[in-house]
Amino acid sequence: MKTYLIPLVPGPTRVPAEVLAAYQTNYGSSDLEPEFYELYQDTQQKFQKIMGTKNTIVMMNGEAMLVLWAALKSALIPGDKVVSIANGVFGHGIADMARSRGCEVDVVAAEYNAAIDLEQVENSIKNFRPKMVTMVHCETPSGIINPVKEVGKLVKKYGVPLFYVDAVSSVGGAEVKVDDWGIDLCLVGSQKCLGAPPELGIVSVSKRSWKIIDFIDYNGYDSLVPWKNGAQNQWFPYTLSWHSIAAVNRACQLILDEGLKNAIERHEKIAKYCRQRITEMGLQVFPEDESICSPTVTAVKVPENLTWNYLNKRLRARGMAVGGSLGKLANRVFRIGHMGCQANMDIVEHGMDILEYIMLSSRV
Repeated sequence: MKTYLIPLVPGPTRVPAEVLAAYQTNYGSSDLEPEFYELYQDTQQKFQKIMGTKNTIVMMNGEAMLVLWAALKSALIPGDKVVSIANGVFGHGIADMARSRGCEVDVVAAEYNAAIDLEQVENSIKNFRPKMVTMVHCETPSGIINPVKEVGKLVKKYGVPLFYVDAVSSVGGAEVKVDDWGIDLCLVGSQKCLGAPPELGIVSVSKRSWKIIDFIDYNGYDSLVPWKNGAQNQWFPYTLSWHSIAAVNRACQLILDEGLKNAIERHEKIAKYCRQRITEMGLQVFPEDESICSPTVTAVKVPENLTWNYLNKRLRARGMAVGGSLGKLANRVFRIGHMGCQANMDIVEHGMDILEYIMLSSRV
């Protein structure tokens, strides 16, 4: 489908009209005009409010994966030790990315439907003595929210130099407190809870991260080095999309106008309703405990009497789009994305009605 009547995919999410409107202006050159740098700095400040940080915000042309790589390449060198916490596809993926940099990686793993064992995390940090700890806040393929705050305390307790957190699917839809939780590199994408197109990778960079980044001085297209003072100096290493920055600026403003607390509560309310309806129609959420269920995406087990392919076709025939899962969860789990403007009771209620009808009509 080119467009979705009932958009419940886990990203890219539906883009609000106010954000789309940013693309109607025929902007000048972002390299030349001071108004662009003013907009960039204004957007940095909006992100600082949403993410709870005073750290530098870097916005780069590209999907979120760009900044996930940029942060690793800029802060790590071969031989560095990394503890990667993983209970899902992306947690293990970050571990693989660190290995590709020549790093020694200790993975603290849990089942894809289970909570992280903080005692295991502490033992790994204490014994392995890493330069960096990595984790994913919201594992979208598993529908799980992970305890970043508690891991941050362990990072601080044992003096780990860097704490790297993938918050791509949580910022704007779940509580994220970068400074209070001690996150050094917090990675965000424009296309999830923010509700902008998938055109920007965003990362907050702490002061101690910059010291390490400056020392390593990684040279590459995705290097963070040139971005440290780019906005103040009105110079970036390549041409940025004025349209993309304007769009994400409006997306951030929509969250701030609603109130960050209200936006988070809206996501939690919708997620709870979604899980309730799923349970009532005889389906089973994938996480083993409701306390670890994400407020931005609900992962559901594909019922034994159906296939994912069949279910997906039936949903799409009625204009409803959800997502399958990834890796070893492919064809076993599907995902309902209630994030950004999709965290809307009318949309989710309509979607649950359709899903329930399909389940009832498919029973033998």
